[in-house]
Amino acid sequence: MNTNQRQRYQQVILSHARKPQHKGKTNLIHRQNQGENSFCGDKVDLTLMLDETETIIEDIKFEGAGCALCLASADLMAGAVKGKNASEALLMVEDFRKMVIGETEFQAPLEKLNIMQSVAKFPMRVKCVTLAWHTLKGALAGEEKI
Repeated sequence: MNTNQRQRYQQVILSHARKPQHKGKTNLIHRQNQGENSFCGDKVDLTLMLDETETIIEDIKFEGAGCALCLASADLMAGAVKGKNASEALLMVEDFRKMVIGETEFQAPLEKLNIMQSVAKFPMRVKCVTLAWHTLKGALAGEEKI
């Protein structure tokens, strides 16, 4: 990673971690789940508001505490899955996992998620960036953990 790429990576991560666009709780809560990485202490609480057919994610918000990578990933995830149907979002969870370990990349309009690819070099950080995604999977499966 060259200096410009490293600076861009740090700017994106810090921007999403410090000023997340999807922080809080949804107005109506149709699904929720809490994820925790007991190894490092990261915690993510997700709430989802679905459409009347319970297939489209109309809104998604998170609250939590943890490292910048965890919080930035939660914010990026929320922005990426908002407006998607649940089955599409579940496929994105698996695609994100593959991207983080260097097996694939996201294409437009989701290429912003690729910022997390460099985590593949730090296997201990993979859990940090995938926590929110696994929490989403649990919420969509109805595994409410409060």
